[in-house]
Amino acid sequence: MTSATAHLPLAGVRVLDLSRVLAGPMSAMTLGDLGAEVIKVEHPGRGDDTRDWGVRVGRTETAYFNSVNRNKRSITLDLKSAEGQRIARELALQCDVVVQNFKVGGVERMGLGYEQLSALNPRLVYCSISGYNSHGPEATRPGYDLVVQGETGLMALNGEVNQPPLKFGVAVVDMFTGMYAAQAMLAALYERERTGRGRHIQMALYDCGLMISAYYGLEALLRGEDPPKYGNNHPSIMPYGVFEAQDGPLVVTVGNNSQFERFCREVIERPDLADDERFKTNLLRAANREALNPVLIDEIRRRPRAQLLERLAACGIPCGEVLGLHEALTSRRAVEGGLVQSLPHPHAQSTYVLAPPYRFDGQRPPIRKAPPQLGADTAEVLQSLLAVDADGLARLKAEQVI
Repeated sequence: MTSATAHLPLAGVRVLDLSRVLAGPMSAMTLGDLGAEVIKVEHPGRGDDTRDWGVRVGRTETAYFNSVNRNKRSITLDLKSAEGQRIARELALQCDVVVQNFKVGGVERMGLGYEQLSALNPRLVYCSISGYNSHGPEATRPGYDLVVQGETGLMALNGEVNQPPLKFGVAVVDMFTGMYAAQAMLAALYERERTGRGRHIQMALYDCGLMISAYYGLEALLRGEDPPKYGNNHPSIMPYGVFEAQDGPLVVTVGNNSQFERFCREVIERPDLADDERFKTNLLRAANREALNPVLIDEIRRRPRAQLLERLAACGIPCGEVLGLHEALTSRRAVEGGLVQSLPHPHAQSTYVLAPPYRFDGQRPPIRKAPPQLGADTAEVLQSLLAVDADGLARLKAEQVI
């Protein structure tokens, strides 16, 4: 345990990450951010699929891979070989957590299933991530974020009225599944302190995708049909959304009736709107949005963004600029918060890494390890945990196990 890890909540916890692509790696990275030692197992030739997705970094990493693999060590193992399976099994026996997202039945054929490993290590917390209910008729279907976004109605709630179904800008189902999985693993680790036994956690992308619908999903059930689409506006609060100022977009969030009155009188200088009986309450404003919204759009468009933001802030109305992604990541707020860091890289000189969003006692956990090069830690892990000597490493490499 290093000094950088010692003060973190999961210091001393070891995770074997057998997963790839996004949901599983994100869940394991979350544990790593919180202090766990994470050993990522990858195919000796190609590594994680995402090492070949997106913008290249160095020789073996990409922006996609790096986004969910900080604070990990990478080892390569051919899990189709008996020797590779044996090594993975031995590593699992020295770990507290195993994360895997193979197709249902795949890990059992490798001797790495929950029942097989927990029989040898009853304290093991084991997380399986699949596309669909692993006990249902679709258990063997592969899970893909975009497919699940379509099947769970998420694409149907995005975009403007009369716009075709629209996916989220990022793989939101995968990311939520990774976070839900991390929560479940933390709960199981906490329970293990009382019972001495681990758990088998089973997560499905479909289940998590449906949960993301949240209040929209409940509205659909109550209505008996899809709720209307509102684009960048809020379905229930008015005015609450993105508006175009004279020189660029901004977000205006008028959350209650007193804020609306101040907004009309002090921001857009339209006291008549505050006095209009149609707009006295939020429910009335929402019901009469077709009458109110065009007026607000026109008033906001006539004013410069800086003036609007200054007036809104003075009135205590939450507001903000709408920035481009690069602009946001390089903004003063992001830089001063330490949210984007540049770390040394042996082949690319340096690489950007997003920092963990957590703070403990006012301090953000450090990025202890940059996203690893493929197999960079194989020798060190096998030597330190399994006492494999130099001759053994040479043999495993010659047999293409590592």
